[in-house]
Amino acid sequence: MIEVNNLGLNDSLFNDVMAEIRDEVIQRDRMRFRRNLERVGEIMAYEISKTLEYEPREVITPLGVKEVRVLKEQPVLATILRAGIPFHNGLLNMFDKADNAFVAAYRKYDKDDDSEIRVEYFSSPDLNGRVLVVCDPLLATGESLVKTIEGLLGDDMVPKHIHIAVAVASADGLAHVKLKMSRMPVTVWVGSIDDELTARAYVVPGLGDAGDLAFGEKHS
Repeated sequence: MIEVNNLGLNDSLFNDVMAEIRDEVIQRDRMRFRRNLERVGEIMAYEISKTLEYEPREVITPLGVKEVRVLKEQPVLATILRAGIPFHNGLLNMFDKADNAFVAAYRKYDKDDDSEIRVEYFSSPDLNGRVLVVCDPLLATGESLVKTIEGLLGDDMVPKHIHIAVAVASADGLAHVKLKMSRMPVTVWVGSIDDELTARAYVVPGLGDAGDLAFGEKHS
């Protein structure tokens, strides 16, 4: 069974960051938008860290020795290019010794306005027995995320656990992920779940095109 943690349901400073990410006026400042996505990644990394394994370590201070429980193993951090880069950086700020994976995936429309998800590039370490954290600012239909994880795992990779981190998810996209990944050990971390998904796979109210807001409009 897939566990879903909606961080936006509880009052915290996290919701201030989510408010700025959605605000169409604040979005005009690309640097601020990227930094806010980074902050979402940092907060979610902290929450994810509470579920990981720890071990004791002796730390020598200038005045003595202190035993501290520290992370036993760093997770593998993965993101979908290009919109996920600031989000990924936030995770990496916290899991600063982590291995990383990158995927190029996009939605391709034809002349009839039908679309398909194309995945064209993977770069990943061995994921067997590792904790995998996959981030993407938006979970719309969920198809690109499912194909990304399937592509990373291939036919033989078996991770210890998969954490999916998204700022905003559509209810339909979340249902698709639950259906397709029901046999995997998965936890979803989300900032907000929005009810509407348009025919062109736009989440409403959503936050717009995260890639364009972070890096400028693309030609194709």
